[in-house]
Amino acid sequence: MVHRILSTEQHQIRNSEDVVEVRQLVRKKAISLGFGLVDQTKMVTASSELARNTLDYGGGGTASIELVENGRRSGLRVIFEDQGPGIPDVDLALTDGFTSGNGLGLGLGGAKRLADEFEISSKPGAGTRVSILRWK
Repeated sequence: MVHRILSTEQHQIRNSEDVVEVRQLVRKKAISLGFGLVDQTKMVTASSELARNTLDYGGGGTASIELVENGRRSGLRVIFEDQGPGIPDVDLALTDGFTSGNGLGLGLGGAKRLADEFEISSKPGAGTRVSILRWK
């Protein structure tokens, strides 16, 4: 189904303060859509993890925060993009327990479980794009 974009805000992710800012903006947008506390927390948690990955593994990038609708309902989509080294094996990276760094290995798979819709595309040497969406 086609998602109509109602508004978009793009934010740079260059440092830890930007990760915090993205997290705060996602919460603000979720509240404005009328998300309950559980759904707010799911989107904020997933966005925080993905923003941190964008910074730590992608060397920084952008977060696009979008209000969308599909004709029946509204939603919040956040798209993270970087021009980093990419993910050589996306399926492996989505496996719980796998980590290429010092984390617990729950980031990508956890973010996927917290979202209603999840898309990832990555090419070694060409960066990564991750999109999460939660419907109201």
